[in-house]
Amino acid sequence: MPHAVHTEAGPVEGVPCRDRSVTVFRGIPYAAPPVGELRWRPPQPPPRWEGVRRADRFGPMCPQSPTDAAATGVDVPMSEDCLSLNIWTGAASTAEHRPVLVWIYGGGFREGTGAHPRYDGEDLARRGLVVVTFNYRLGAFGFLATTELSEESGHGSSGNYGLLDCVAALRWVRDNIARFGGDPHRVTVAGQSAGAGMVNFLALSPLAGGLFHRAIAQSHARYARDPELRYLSTSYRLPADAEAAGERYARAHGAPTTRALRALHWRKLVDGHHPVDTTVETGGPAGPPLFRPVVDGWVIPAGYDETYAKGTQNDVDYLTGNNLDESGAVPPTMVAALRAGRRTVRPGSPPVHVTLEQHVTAARRKFGDLAEEFLRLYPATTDDEAADAGSRAARDNSRLSTYLWGTDWGRHTAGSLHTYFWTHRTQVPGGGPRRASHGSEIDYVFGNPADGRASWTERDHDIARVLSSYWINFAATGDPGGQGLPRWPAFAPGAGSVMELGARFGPIRIADPVRTDFWIRFFSTQQAW
Repeated sequence: MPHAVHTEAGPVEGVPCRDRSVTVFRGIPYAAPPVGELRWRPPQPPPRWEGVRRADRFGPMCPQSPTDAAATGVDVPMSEDCLSLNIWTGAASTAEHRPVLVWIYGGGFREGTGAHPRYDGEDLARRGLVVVTFNYRLGAFGFLATTELSEESGHGSSGNYGLLDCVAALRWVRDNIARFGGDPHRVTVAGQSAGAGMVNFLALSPLAGGLFHRAIAQSHARYARDPELRYLSTSYRLPADAEAAGERYARAHGAPTTRALRALHWRKLVDGHHPVDTTVETGGPAGPPLFRPVVDGWVIPAGYDETYAKGTQNDVDYLTGNNLDESGAVPPTMVAALRAGRRTVRPGSPPVHVTLEQHVTAARRKFGDLAEEFLRLYPATTDDEAADAGSRAARDNSRLSTYLWGTDWGRHTAGSLHTYFWTHRTQVPGGGPRRASHGSEIDYVFGNPADGRASWTERDHDIARVLSSYWINFAATGDPGGQGLPRWPAFAPGAGSVMELGARFGPIRIADPVRTDFWIRFFSTQQAW
């Protein structure tokens, strides 16, 4: 691949990676800076530039809490002028047409950057993909809704600017990626946590129709009647609630009008705390982040249940799953520390029950008339038994919820569907108990262990080879399987199984029949989202 590549806004020059067969292009603007009058508006095309733009540095991260930015460990500035993307490609020419993986970072819609070293695409590019990461607006900048913003939009819509950034990045990829050796007809959009939430929302959005052909949602594909849907990264807001919350936020910042809000320096709109939306009933203490996408009738026309019932989602190949030690499930080696620690409710975080009192109290609140049956299925008489029972229940919940989601998703789609359950307990950077925690599979997909490749055992390297091969094959063909890999059966309604990835590779049962029946009956009592 020549270092200089022409894009619609002007030529860019990349730099070689450690493996000099791969070139990286950093900090390419995919939209105009969303500043001044463009704050809280859909992204506009990037301005053209003269001469060759040196694409050797990541662009600034979008405004977010300074403590969150510091936690990323990424040495890039913070600025409202942040809508840029990065490309890793090993293509020797534009004639190669390699499959494209567009990665959306997580972070609860309030933090993150496409420059994080976990998402470095060199290894995947060396193995045949073109990898794209990008920044999207966060917090109030990405998801503020007010009546005035809705009225000025021309669509009666506000609050989805971060999601519109994702659409704009995908349009940029469609129009430019062939010049980097990528195939615009084989684009996979992938993400984890809030990034997976964005993938799910893009699948609902007609604005993203035709811009991607495959989807990978790492965590949080949930059944429409699962209360967890309401506080995880798949949670959405309705317009009236979003506008009311946005107007309270504006008044609290001394700017009751859109004009006054746009006049504020961006630093005055970055709060150090993370507001939780306490208006959503989740069956427990958990709550979603205040700033998150809106079912506005335009970007997202309808919620999950209505969309799947009508079959109006984007018909793409889908790969999704959950992790062993997430959604309230924890390994036994973490229980004592969790029991001793101080609990605070963070937006989007699941409750963890590690004492008998917590287990029983939570069951009665969440399950109501079904609580005693739940406690018979997940029995405990001591704190340690309760911690184990709570984790088993959380894992059954997540596997069954994704299984029921898959049944609904596939009712009106023709694309392939594969689901997984990640079980490899990895070493945590800086020590601590090994766990298959939320997001721990990312390092194995990208081949970027946090403490360097030498920190991995031979087993870790083998697992990374298999897992990344599945992702690469899926991006290329819609089927993760391939020569030399354990067989991964496609999702089948009624099969009651999911593909285990990590500790071993092969199909496992979702849950036993009695517990499966319980969860299905419980979900049937819940409001569909």
